[in-house]
Amino acid sequence: MVRKVVSEIVSYLNGDLLERNAAKFIPGLSRKELFKKPRHWHRIFPSADPVLHGDEEPTTWDLRQAIDRAQRWLLQKQHSQEGYWLADLRADTTLESDMVMLYALLGWQERPAAREKIQRLARYILHAQNADGGWPIYRNGPSDISATFKNYWALKLAGYGPDEEPLARARECLFRLGGIHRINTYSKFYLALFGLYDWAGVPAIPPELMFFPKWFYFNIYEMSSWTRGIVIPLSIVWAKRPLWSLPLNGRIDELFPAGTPAWVPVGGEKLIPPEGFLSWRRFFLEIDEFLKDFEGRGPYFLRGLALKKAERWVLEHNEHSEGLAAIFPAMLNTIIALKALGYSDHHPVLQKNLKELEKFLIDRGENGLEVQPCVSPIWDTAISMLALAESGLRGDHMVLARATRWILDREIKMAGDWRVKNTTGPVGGWAFEFENAWYPDIDDTAMVLLALRRVKLEGPLALAREKAFLRGLNWLLSMQSSNGGWAAFDIDNTKAIFTYIPFADHNAMIDPPTTDVTARVLEVLGLVGYDKTYPSVQKAIQFLKREQEADGSWYGRWGVNYLYGTWQAVRGLTCIGESPSEPYLQNALAWLRSVQQPDGGWGERCDTYEDPERKGKGPSTPSQTAWGLMAFLSCGLVDDPVVERGMRYLLNSQREDGTWEEEEFTGTGFPKVFYLEYTYYRHYFPLLALGMFQRLHRQRRARLRQASGAPGRNAPAPLSEIV
Repeated sequence: MVRKVVSEIVSYLNGDLLERNAAKFIPGLSRKELFKKPRHWHRIFPSADPVLHGDEEPTTWDLRQAIDRAQRWLLQKQHSQEGYWLADLRADTTLESDMVMLYALLGWQERPAAREKIQRLARYILHAQNADGGWPIYRNGPSDISATFKNYWALKLAGYGPDEEPLARARECLFRLGGIHRINTYSKFYLALFGLYDWAGVPAIPPELMFFPKWFYFNIYEMSSWTRGIVIPLSIVWAKRPLWSLPLNGRIDELFPAGTPAWVPVGGEKLIPPEGFLSWRRFFLEIDEFLKDFEGRGPYFLRGLALKKAERWVLEHNEHSEGLAAIFPAMLNTIIALKALGYSDHHPVLQKNLKELEKFLIDRGENGLEVQPCVSPIWDTAISMLALAESGLRGDHMVLARATRWILDREIKMAGDWRVKNTTGPVGGWAFEFENAWYPDIDDTAMVLLALRRVKLEGPLALAREKAFLRGLNWLLSMQSSNGGWAAFDIDNTKAIFTYIPFADHNAMIDPPTTDVTARVLEVLGLVGYDKTYPSVQKAIQFLKREQEADGSWYGRWGVNYLYGTWQAVRGLTCIGESPSEPYLQNALAWLRSVQQPDGGWGERCDTYEDPERKGKGPSTPSQTAWGLMAFLSCGLVDDPVVERGMRYLLNSQREDGTWEEEEFTGTGFPKVFYLEYTYYRHYFPLLALGMFQRLHRQRRARLRQASGAPGRNAPAPLSEIV
C-alpha cells in the first residue's frame, strides 16, 4: 500500500505539477500540440445515404418487420417540438425515503400538498418491499441494511406505526442484517440532523478542506465530481451541526433495544479495521478522531472563512446547472446546507434545487410517487439517434435533423471543474442532463459524436455540426489520463488513498479511467480516421490490455457489468484497427460464448460487483443480449451460431408494439452501492444490434454477389439462412 501511494505521489509530481502547469509558461509543452486532425476529415460526415447493392432486397421479412416496429416505437417517443428523447431513469427507494426526510426537515408535513406527496412516496416504498421485510438497492436483489433503514424511517415519518405489519417485518430484517449501527455514514449524518444519532459517530467533514490549494496532493479536486457535489454541502452542515425538530412518530427508539449503545465510533465497534492497525484506513480514523477533539479550539475566523468558501462554491456551482451537479444527493444536501446557514425557504437557490428535485418525481398512479436520481436526455437522445441511423433510417430524415439541432444547442461552452487539472484543453463536449455546464461527460460526449456523424445535413446546420464535433473531439483528446484511459468527468482522478477516508462508503470517491469509457472514445477515434499510429491511441490500447481479466472479460464501470465492459472493449478495439484474430480479443469472445444462456440471450445481475464469480450469470435481458451480439458483430462474425441464437432471442422476445420487456437493472451508478434502470436500454440497444446485423449481412451478400458476378435482385433470404 505504501509503495502504491508513493507511486501515486511521484506520478502526481511528474504529471500535474510539471506537464500541466508548465504549459502555462512554455506554450510548446501544451498538450494541444498532440492534437492532429484525423485523416480524411472531409469524409466522416455523410454527403448521401450509403448505397449498398443489397438495399433493394429485404434482408429477411422477420428482421425487417422487427426493425420497423422498433423504429416506430422509438420515433413516437421523440419530443415532438424540441427533438430530444427522455426515458425514465429508475433507482432504488432510498430516493423516495430521502424526499420524505427532506419534507420533514423543512417542517412541511402538515402542508396539504407536501402531506399528499409524503403519503404517495410512502406507498411507492411499500410497493417495493422485499418478502423478507427489507428493501434492495436493485430490482430482484437482496435486502440492503441502509436501504431498509431509510425506508423504515421514512414510513414512520409518513405516519406508519412501528407495530404495523410492514414496519414490524422491516425491523426484524434490519436486526438480522446487523442493526442500526451498520447503516452507512450518510444515513447517520441525516439522523444526526434530528438528534437521533450523536455527531461523534458521524465522520468529520470539516469545511477547512476548502483551504487546500489545487496543486496540493489533498484537495477537493482530487475527489470525483459527484463526491464534491455531495461532500462540500455536507461540510457546511457538519460545521453548523443544526438540530431540527422531529414529530414523535419520526423517532426510532425501537431500533435501539436494551444494551444497544446510542452510537458507535466512526469505523464501527472494532478498534482495528480489517486491513490491520497499520493501514491507511486506520490512519484516517485517527485523523477523524483528532479533528473532532480539535473542533471548536482553533481560531474561529478560520472556520468562518472556510464556511464562506464552501458556501461560495455551492452557490457558484448552482449556476449554469439544474441544481448542484444536477443529481439528487448533491441537490438534497444543498438544500440542507443552505438551511443550516440560515437561508429562507424562499431563497432562489434553495427554491431552484427544491423545484428541480420535484421535477424528478414520476406519478405511478395507485403505486405512488417515484423519484429519479437525475435525468438523461443527452444520453438517451444520442443513442436513439445512433440506433435509428444504424437500423436504416435515412440520414437526412427530419427526426435526426431535429435531434441534431437540439443536441447542438446543448453543447457546453464554458470551462468547468475539469479545467483545474486539464489547464490546456479546449472547451467543448456535452453533459448527461439538460443543463450541467460544470460537468461535461466524456462518455456522453463520445456517444454524441457517434450520433452526429451519422446525420446527413446541409448548409449552416452542417457547418455548426462540424465545428461542434471538432470542439468535442479535441476536448475528448485533452481529457485522456496519464495511464492512457479516460474517466467519466475528470483527468487523473486516481488517488486511491482517498477511498480510505471514513466518508467514502459510497464507493466512488475517485473517478479513475475505466474500460467502458476508454473503449467508447476509441470507437469514436477509429470511426473518424484515427489509427494506431497516434500516441493517444497507442496508450489507450495498452490501458485496455492491462485492464482485461484473466478469463478474457472486462469489468464494466457504468453498465452491468462484465457483459457491458467486454462488449464495449471489443467494439472500441476493433474500430480502432485491432484485428479480431488477436489472441486477447479471441479470449474475450470465448468468454462471451461461455456465458451465453440456453435461450440464446445474455444476462448478468448487479451482484457481480460483490461476487465476480457470478459474472455473466443471470436471466437474459434484451439490453445485455444486444451488447453480447454487438461484440461478435464488431468482429464481423455475422454467421456465427452464437449470433444466430442471440438474434433469435431478440426477435422472439420483441413485443407487438415494437419494444422489449426488461426486469433487471443493467446500469451502474456506484458499484455495490447504487444502481440504475435506464428504461430505454431495453429498446435502443436491441435496435442498434438488429441494425448492425442487417447492415453487415447486406454488405456480405453484396460482396458475395459481386464476387460471383450474379446480376439483379436476389430473393428475400429465409430466416434460417440469416439467423
